[in-house]
Order: sequence, then structure tokens, then C-alpha cells
Amino acid sequence: MNKTELKDFLDTKVEQYNNPKFIETDPIQIPHVFSKKEDIEIAGFLTATIAWGNRKSIINNAKQLVTLMEDAPFDFVMNHSESDLEKLLPFVHRTFNGSDFIQFTKSLKHIYLKHNGLESVFVKYAEHNSLQNSISKFKSIFFEIDHLSRTQKHISDPLKNSAAKRINMFLRWMVRDDKTGVDFGIWKQLSPSQLSCPLDVHSGNVARKLGLLNRKQNDAKALLELDNSLRQLDIKDPVKYDFALFGLGVFEGF
Repeated sequence: MNKTELKDFLDTKVEQYNNPKFIETDPIQIPHVFSKKEDIEIAGFLTATIAWGNRKSIINNAKQLVTLMEDAPFDFVMNHSESDLEKLLPFVHRTFNGSDFIQFTKSLKHIYLKHNGLESVFVKYAEHNSLQNSISKFKSIFFEIDHLSRTQKHISDPLKNSAAKRINMFLRWMVRDDKTGVDFGIWKQLSPSQLSCPLDVHSGNVARKLGLLNRKQNDAKALLELDNSLRQLDIKDPVKYDFALFGLGVFEGF
């Protein structure tokens, strides 16, 4: 395929998958339960944090996260008691456990109290065409309070060569206003042009088969290469192609 044919093919796949039916099988359904900005972003952030492994298991455990927060994530974060936190201890999703959940709750409260919320942190450190520096700064701010060292592994750092798939996915959810009702677009101070594709096994393999990516590892260098390829197809909304790459990989076995 030449570049025009590739763009046409991928645009068709975006249309196929970037629609409300996508929500039914995707972890993005969890924040879609809420209407308040802070509830959406907290539920989205926690869901994205545990979004690795079996999708059914991710969705079930993300529902449990929200239930343990009494179906009011922002209120729980801001007003929890010590006994409320103890109720989180039994939670487990792969290597993310109840102690990590408690740490995340405390760190989120700190972010809202001291840094004016999640969006403000990412906006403050954003670069013109990238949020990777913001992710790195966010991690350091998230863990500037007393914390368990084991919990740090649950937020990736692109400046340490991580593709940071889960947090890039979360940022896609918050920033992209796709007019179809899948991504939320509630963070108005950032632009879809600054986003990076959530790079994982599926999207990486499809991107390589389509000639969008040559690097073999799914790391920060591969992410930069893929971002550059996708921006040549659509400079304003490059990450819409995540739907195409993911759909081709997961649903079509491309």
C-alpha cells in the first residue's frame, strides 16, 4: 500500500471501531458510568492503571475498584477515613494490590488538594507536540508524598524508555473529543495533537506489518517512531488510529 491507500484503509478502520459499540467490550466503559468530571478522570485513571492482561478480568476488577470507592470516586478520594482505606486492602489485580490502591487514593487526594487536579499537572508540563514529559513529571508529583516503593512500578516513566501504554490510553480518553461518544474530551486545555498512541503488543504488531513501525521493542523509542508515522497521516488527531491498530489486532487477528 502507498501512503494514500494506507491512510484510506486505516481511516475506514477508525470509523469501524471508533463508535459507541466499542465501549461494550472495552475498559473505557467504567468511567462512562459517571457524569462528573472528577469522577470520570479518577475512575478512568484507576481503570487504565490496571488495564493489562485479560480484558474481561480488567473490566470486572475495575468495576470492583469503583464499588469499593462507594461508586463515588472523587468523594471517596477527598473524604475517606482510615477505616474506609482498610476496606480496599483485599483488592487485587495481577500485581496491583490493596496496598497499591490505598497509596493511589492518598496520592490522588494530594494531587487534587495541592496541584489543582489531574488535568492541571499534565497541562503544566506539556510540550507543544508531546505529553511524555508531563507523564514523567506527573509520576514524580504523584509520589512526592510518603509512599510504598513497590507502588511506583504502577506508573510508567517515558523518560526511562517506557512506552507508558496505560497512561497514554488514559490521556487519550480524557483529551480526545471524538464526537462519537467513546473518548471523553473533558480536558479542554490539551490538544489531541499532543497525544501518543497507547503502544502494546497488538497495536505494535499491526503497526509493524503496515510499515508504520520498524523498531522491534515496544518502548519509548518505538512510541516516538509510531507517533511520527501517525502524525503524517493526521497531524491534528494522530491517536484516532489507535482504534484501527487495536481493532485490527484484537478483533481481526491482522
